[in-house]
Amino acid sequence: MCFRQAKQHSFTESCWVCFATDEDDRTAEWVRPCRCRGSTKWVHQACLQRWVDEKQRGNSTARVACPQCNAEYLIVFPKLGPVVYVLDLADRLISKACPFAAAGIMVGSIYWTAVTYGAVTVMQVVGHKEGLDVMERADPLFLLIGLPTIPVMLILGKMIRWEDYVLRLWRKYSNKLQILNSIFPGIGCPVPRIPAEANPLADHVSATRILCGALVFPTIATIVGKLMFSSVNSNLQRTILGGIAFVAIKGAFKVYFKQQQYLRQAHRKILNYPEQEEA
Repeated sequence: MCFRQAKQHSFTESCWVCFATDEDDRTAEWVRPCRCRGSTKWVHQACLQRWVDEKQRGNSTARVACPQCNAEYLIVFPKLGPVVYVLDLADRLISKACPFAAAGIMVGSIYWTAVTYGAVTVMQVVGHKEGLDVMERADPLFLLIGLPTIPVMLILGKMIRWEDYVLRLWRKYSNKLQILNSIFPGIGCPVPRIPAEANPLADHVSATRILCGALVFPTIATIVGKLMFSSVNSNLQRTILGGIAFVAIKGAFKVYFKQQQYLRQAHRKILNYPEQEEA
C-alpha cells in the first residue's frame, strides 16, 4: 500500500512556472512542450502562455524555446478567415517595408540637406549673384551630383589631421631647427616618458566637433577673408585666402596647445600615499 502511494506521488504533475501540482487545481490544462524530463516536464497551459507572451514582447511571430533543453515550442494558431488573412498579410508586409521606407526617407532628407548646404556654400563663397548665375548656367545633373559633394569633401578635409604630422616632424627634427624652440618652447626638450595619446576619432565628442567644424568652415573663411583681405575684389579669392589664413593660424595654436599638453602628461608624477600619524 505504501509503495502504491509513493508511486502515485512520484507521477504527480508540477508546473515549473507557478510550482502548483495537479492536486491544487484538477481543472487546469497541462502540456509538456519540450524534451525535458522530471520536474520541468509539465507546465500549465495558461502559465506557459503568459511566459511565452513575456518572451515575445508583443511579437506573436517570434520563436520561443525552452530555457532548459532549448527545444523550440510548437505554437499553432486557429485558422483565419479570408478577410483576416488578407489583413494579417498586409500588416506583415507593411511591418517589413516600413524600415526600408524610413531609411529611404532619411537618406533622401540627408541628400537634399546636402544639396541645399552646397548651394548656400557656393553663393556664400563666390557671392550671392555670382553663385546664382553659376548654378543657373550649370547642368542640373551636375548640380545634383556636385552640390552634395561639397559638405562631404569638407568633412573629409577636416578629418585630415595635418597638425599631428607637423608636430611629429617637429619633435623629431627640432634639435636641428633651433628657431622652432623660440617659437614653440618645449618642442625640443627631452621628456622622461612618452605619454599615450588617445585616438580622436574614437571619441563621439571629437566626431561632432569635426562635423560642426567642417560645416561652419566656409562661413569662417568668408568672415576672415573680409577682415584680413578686404582689398581683394574677388569674393572667391578673398574667401580662399581667408580659409588658408584661418587654417594656418588655427593650426599653429593647435600645435602649441597639443605640445604643451604632451609635455604636461610626460612630466606628471604620482605621489606617495600620505601616511596617517598614529593616534
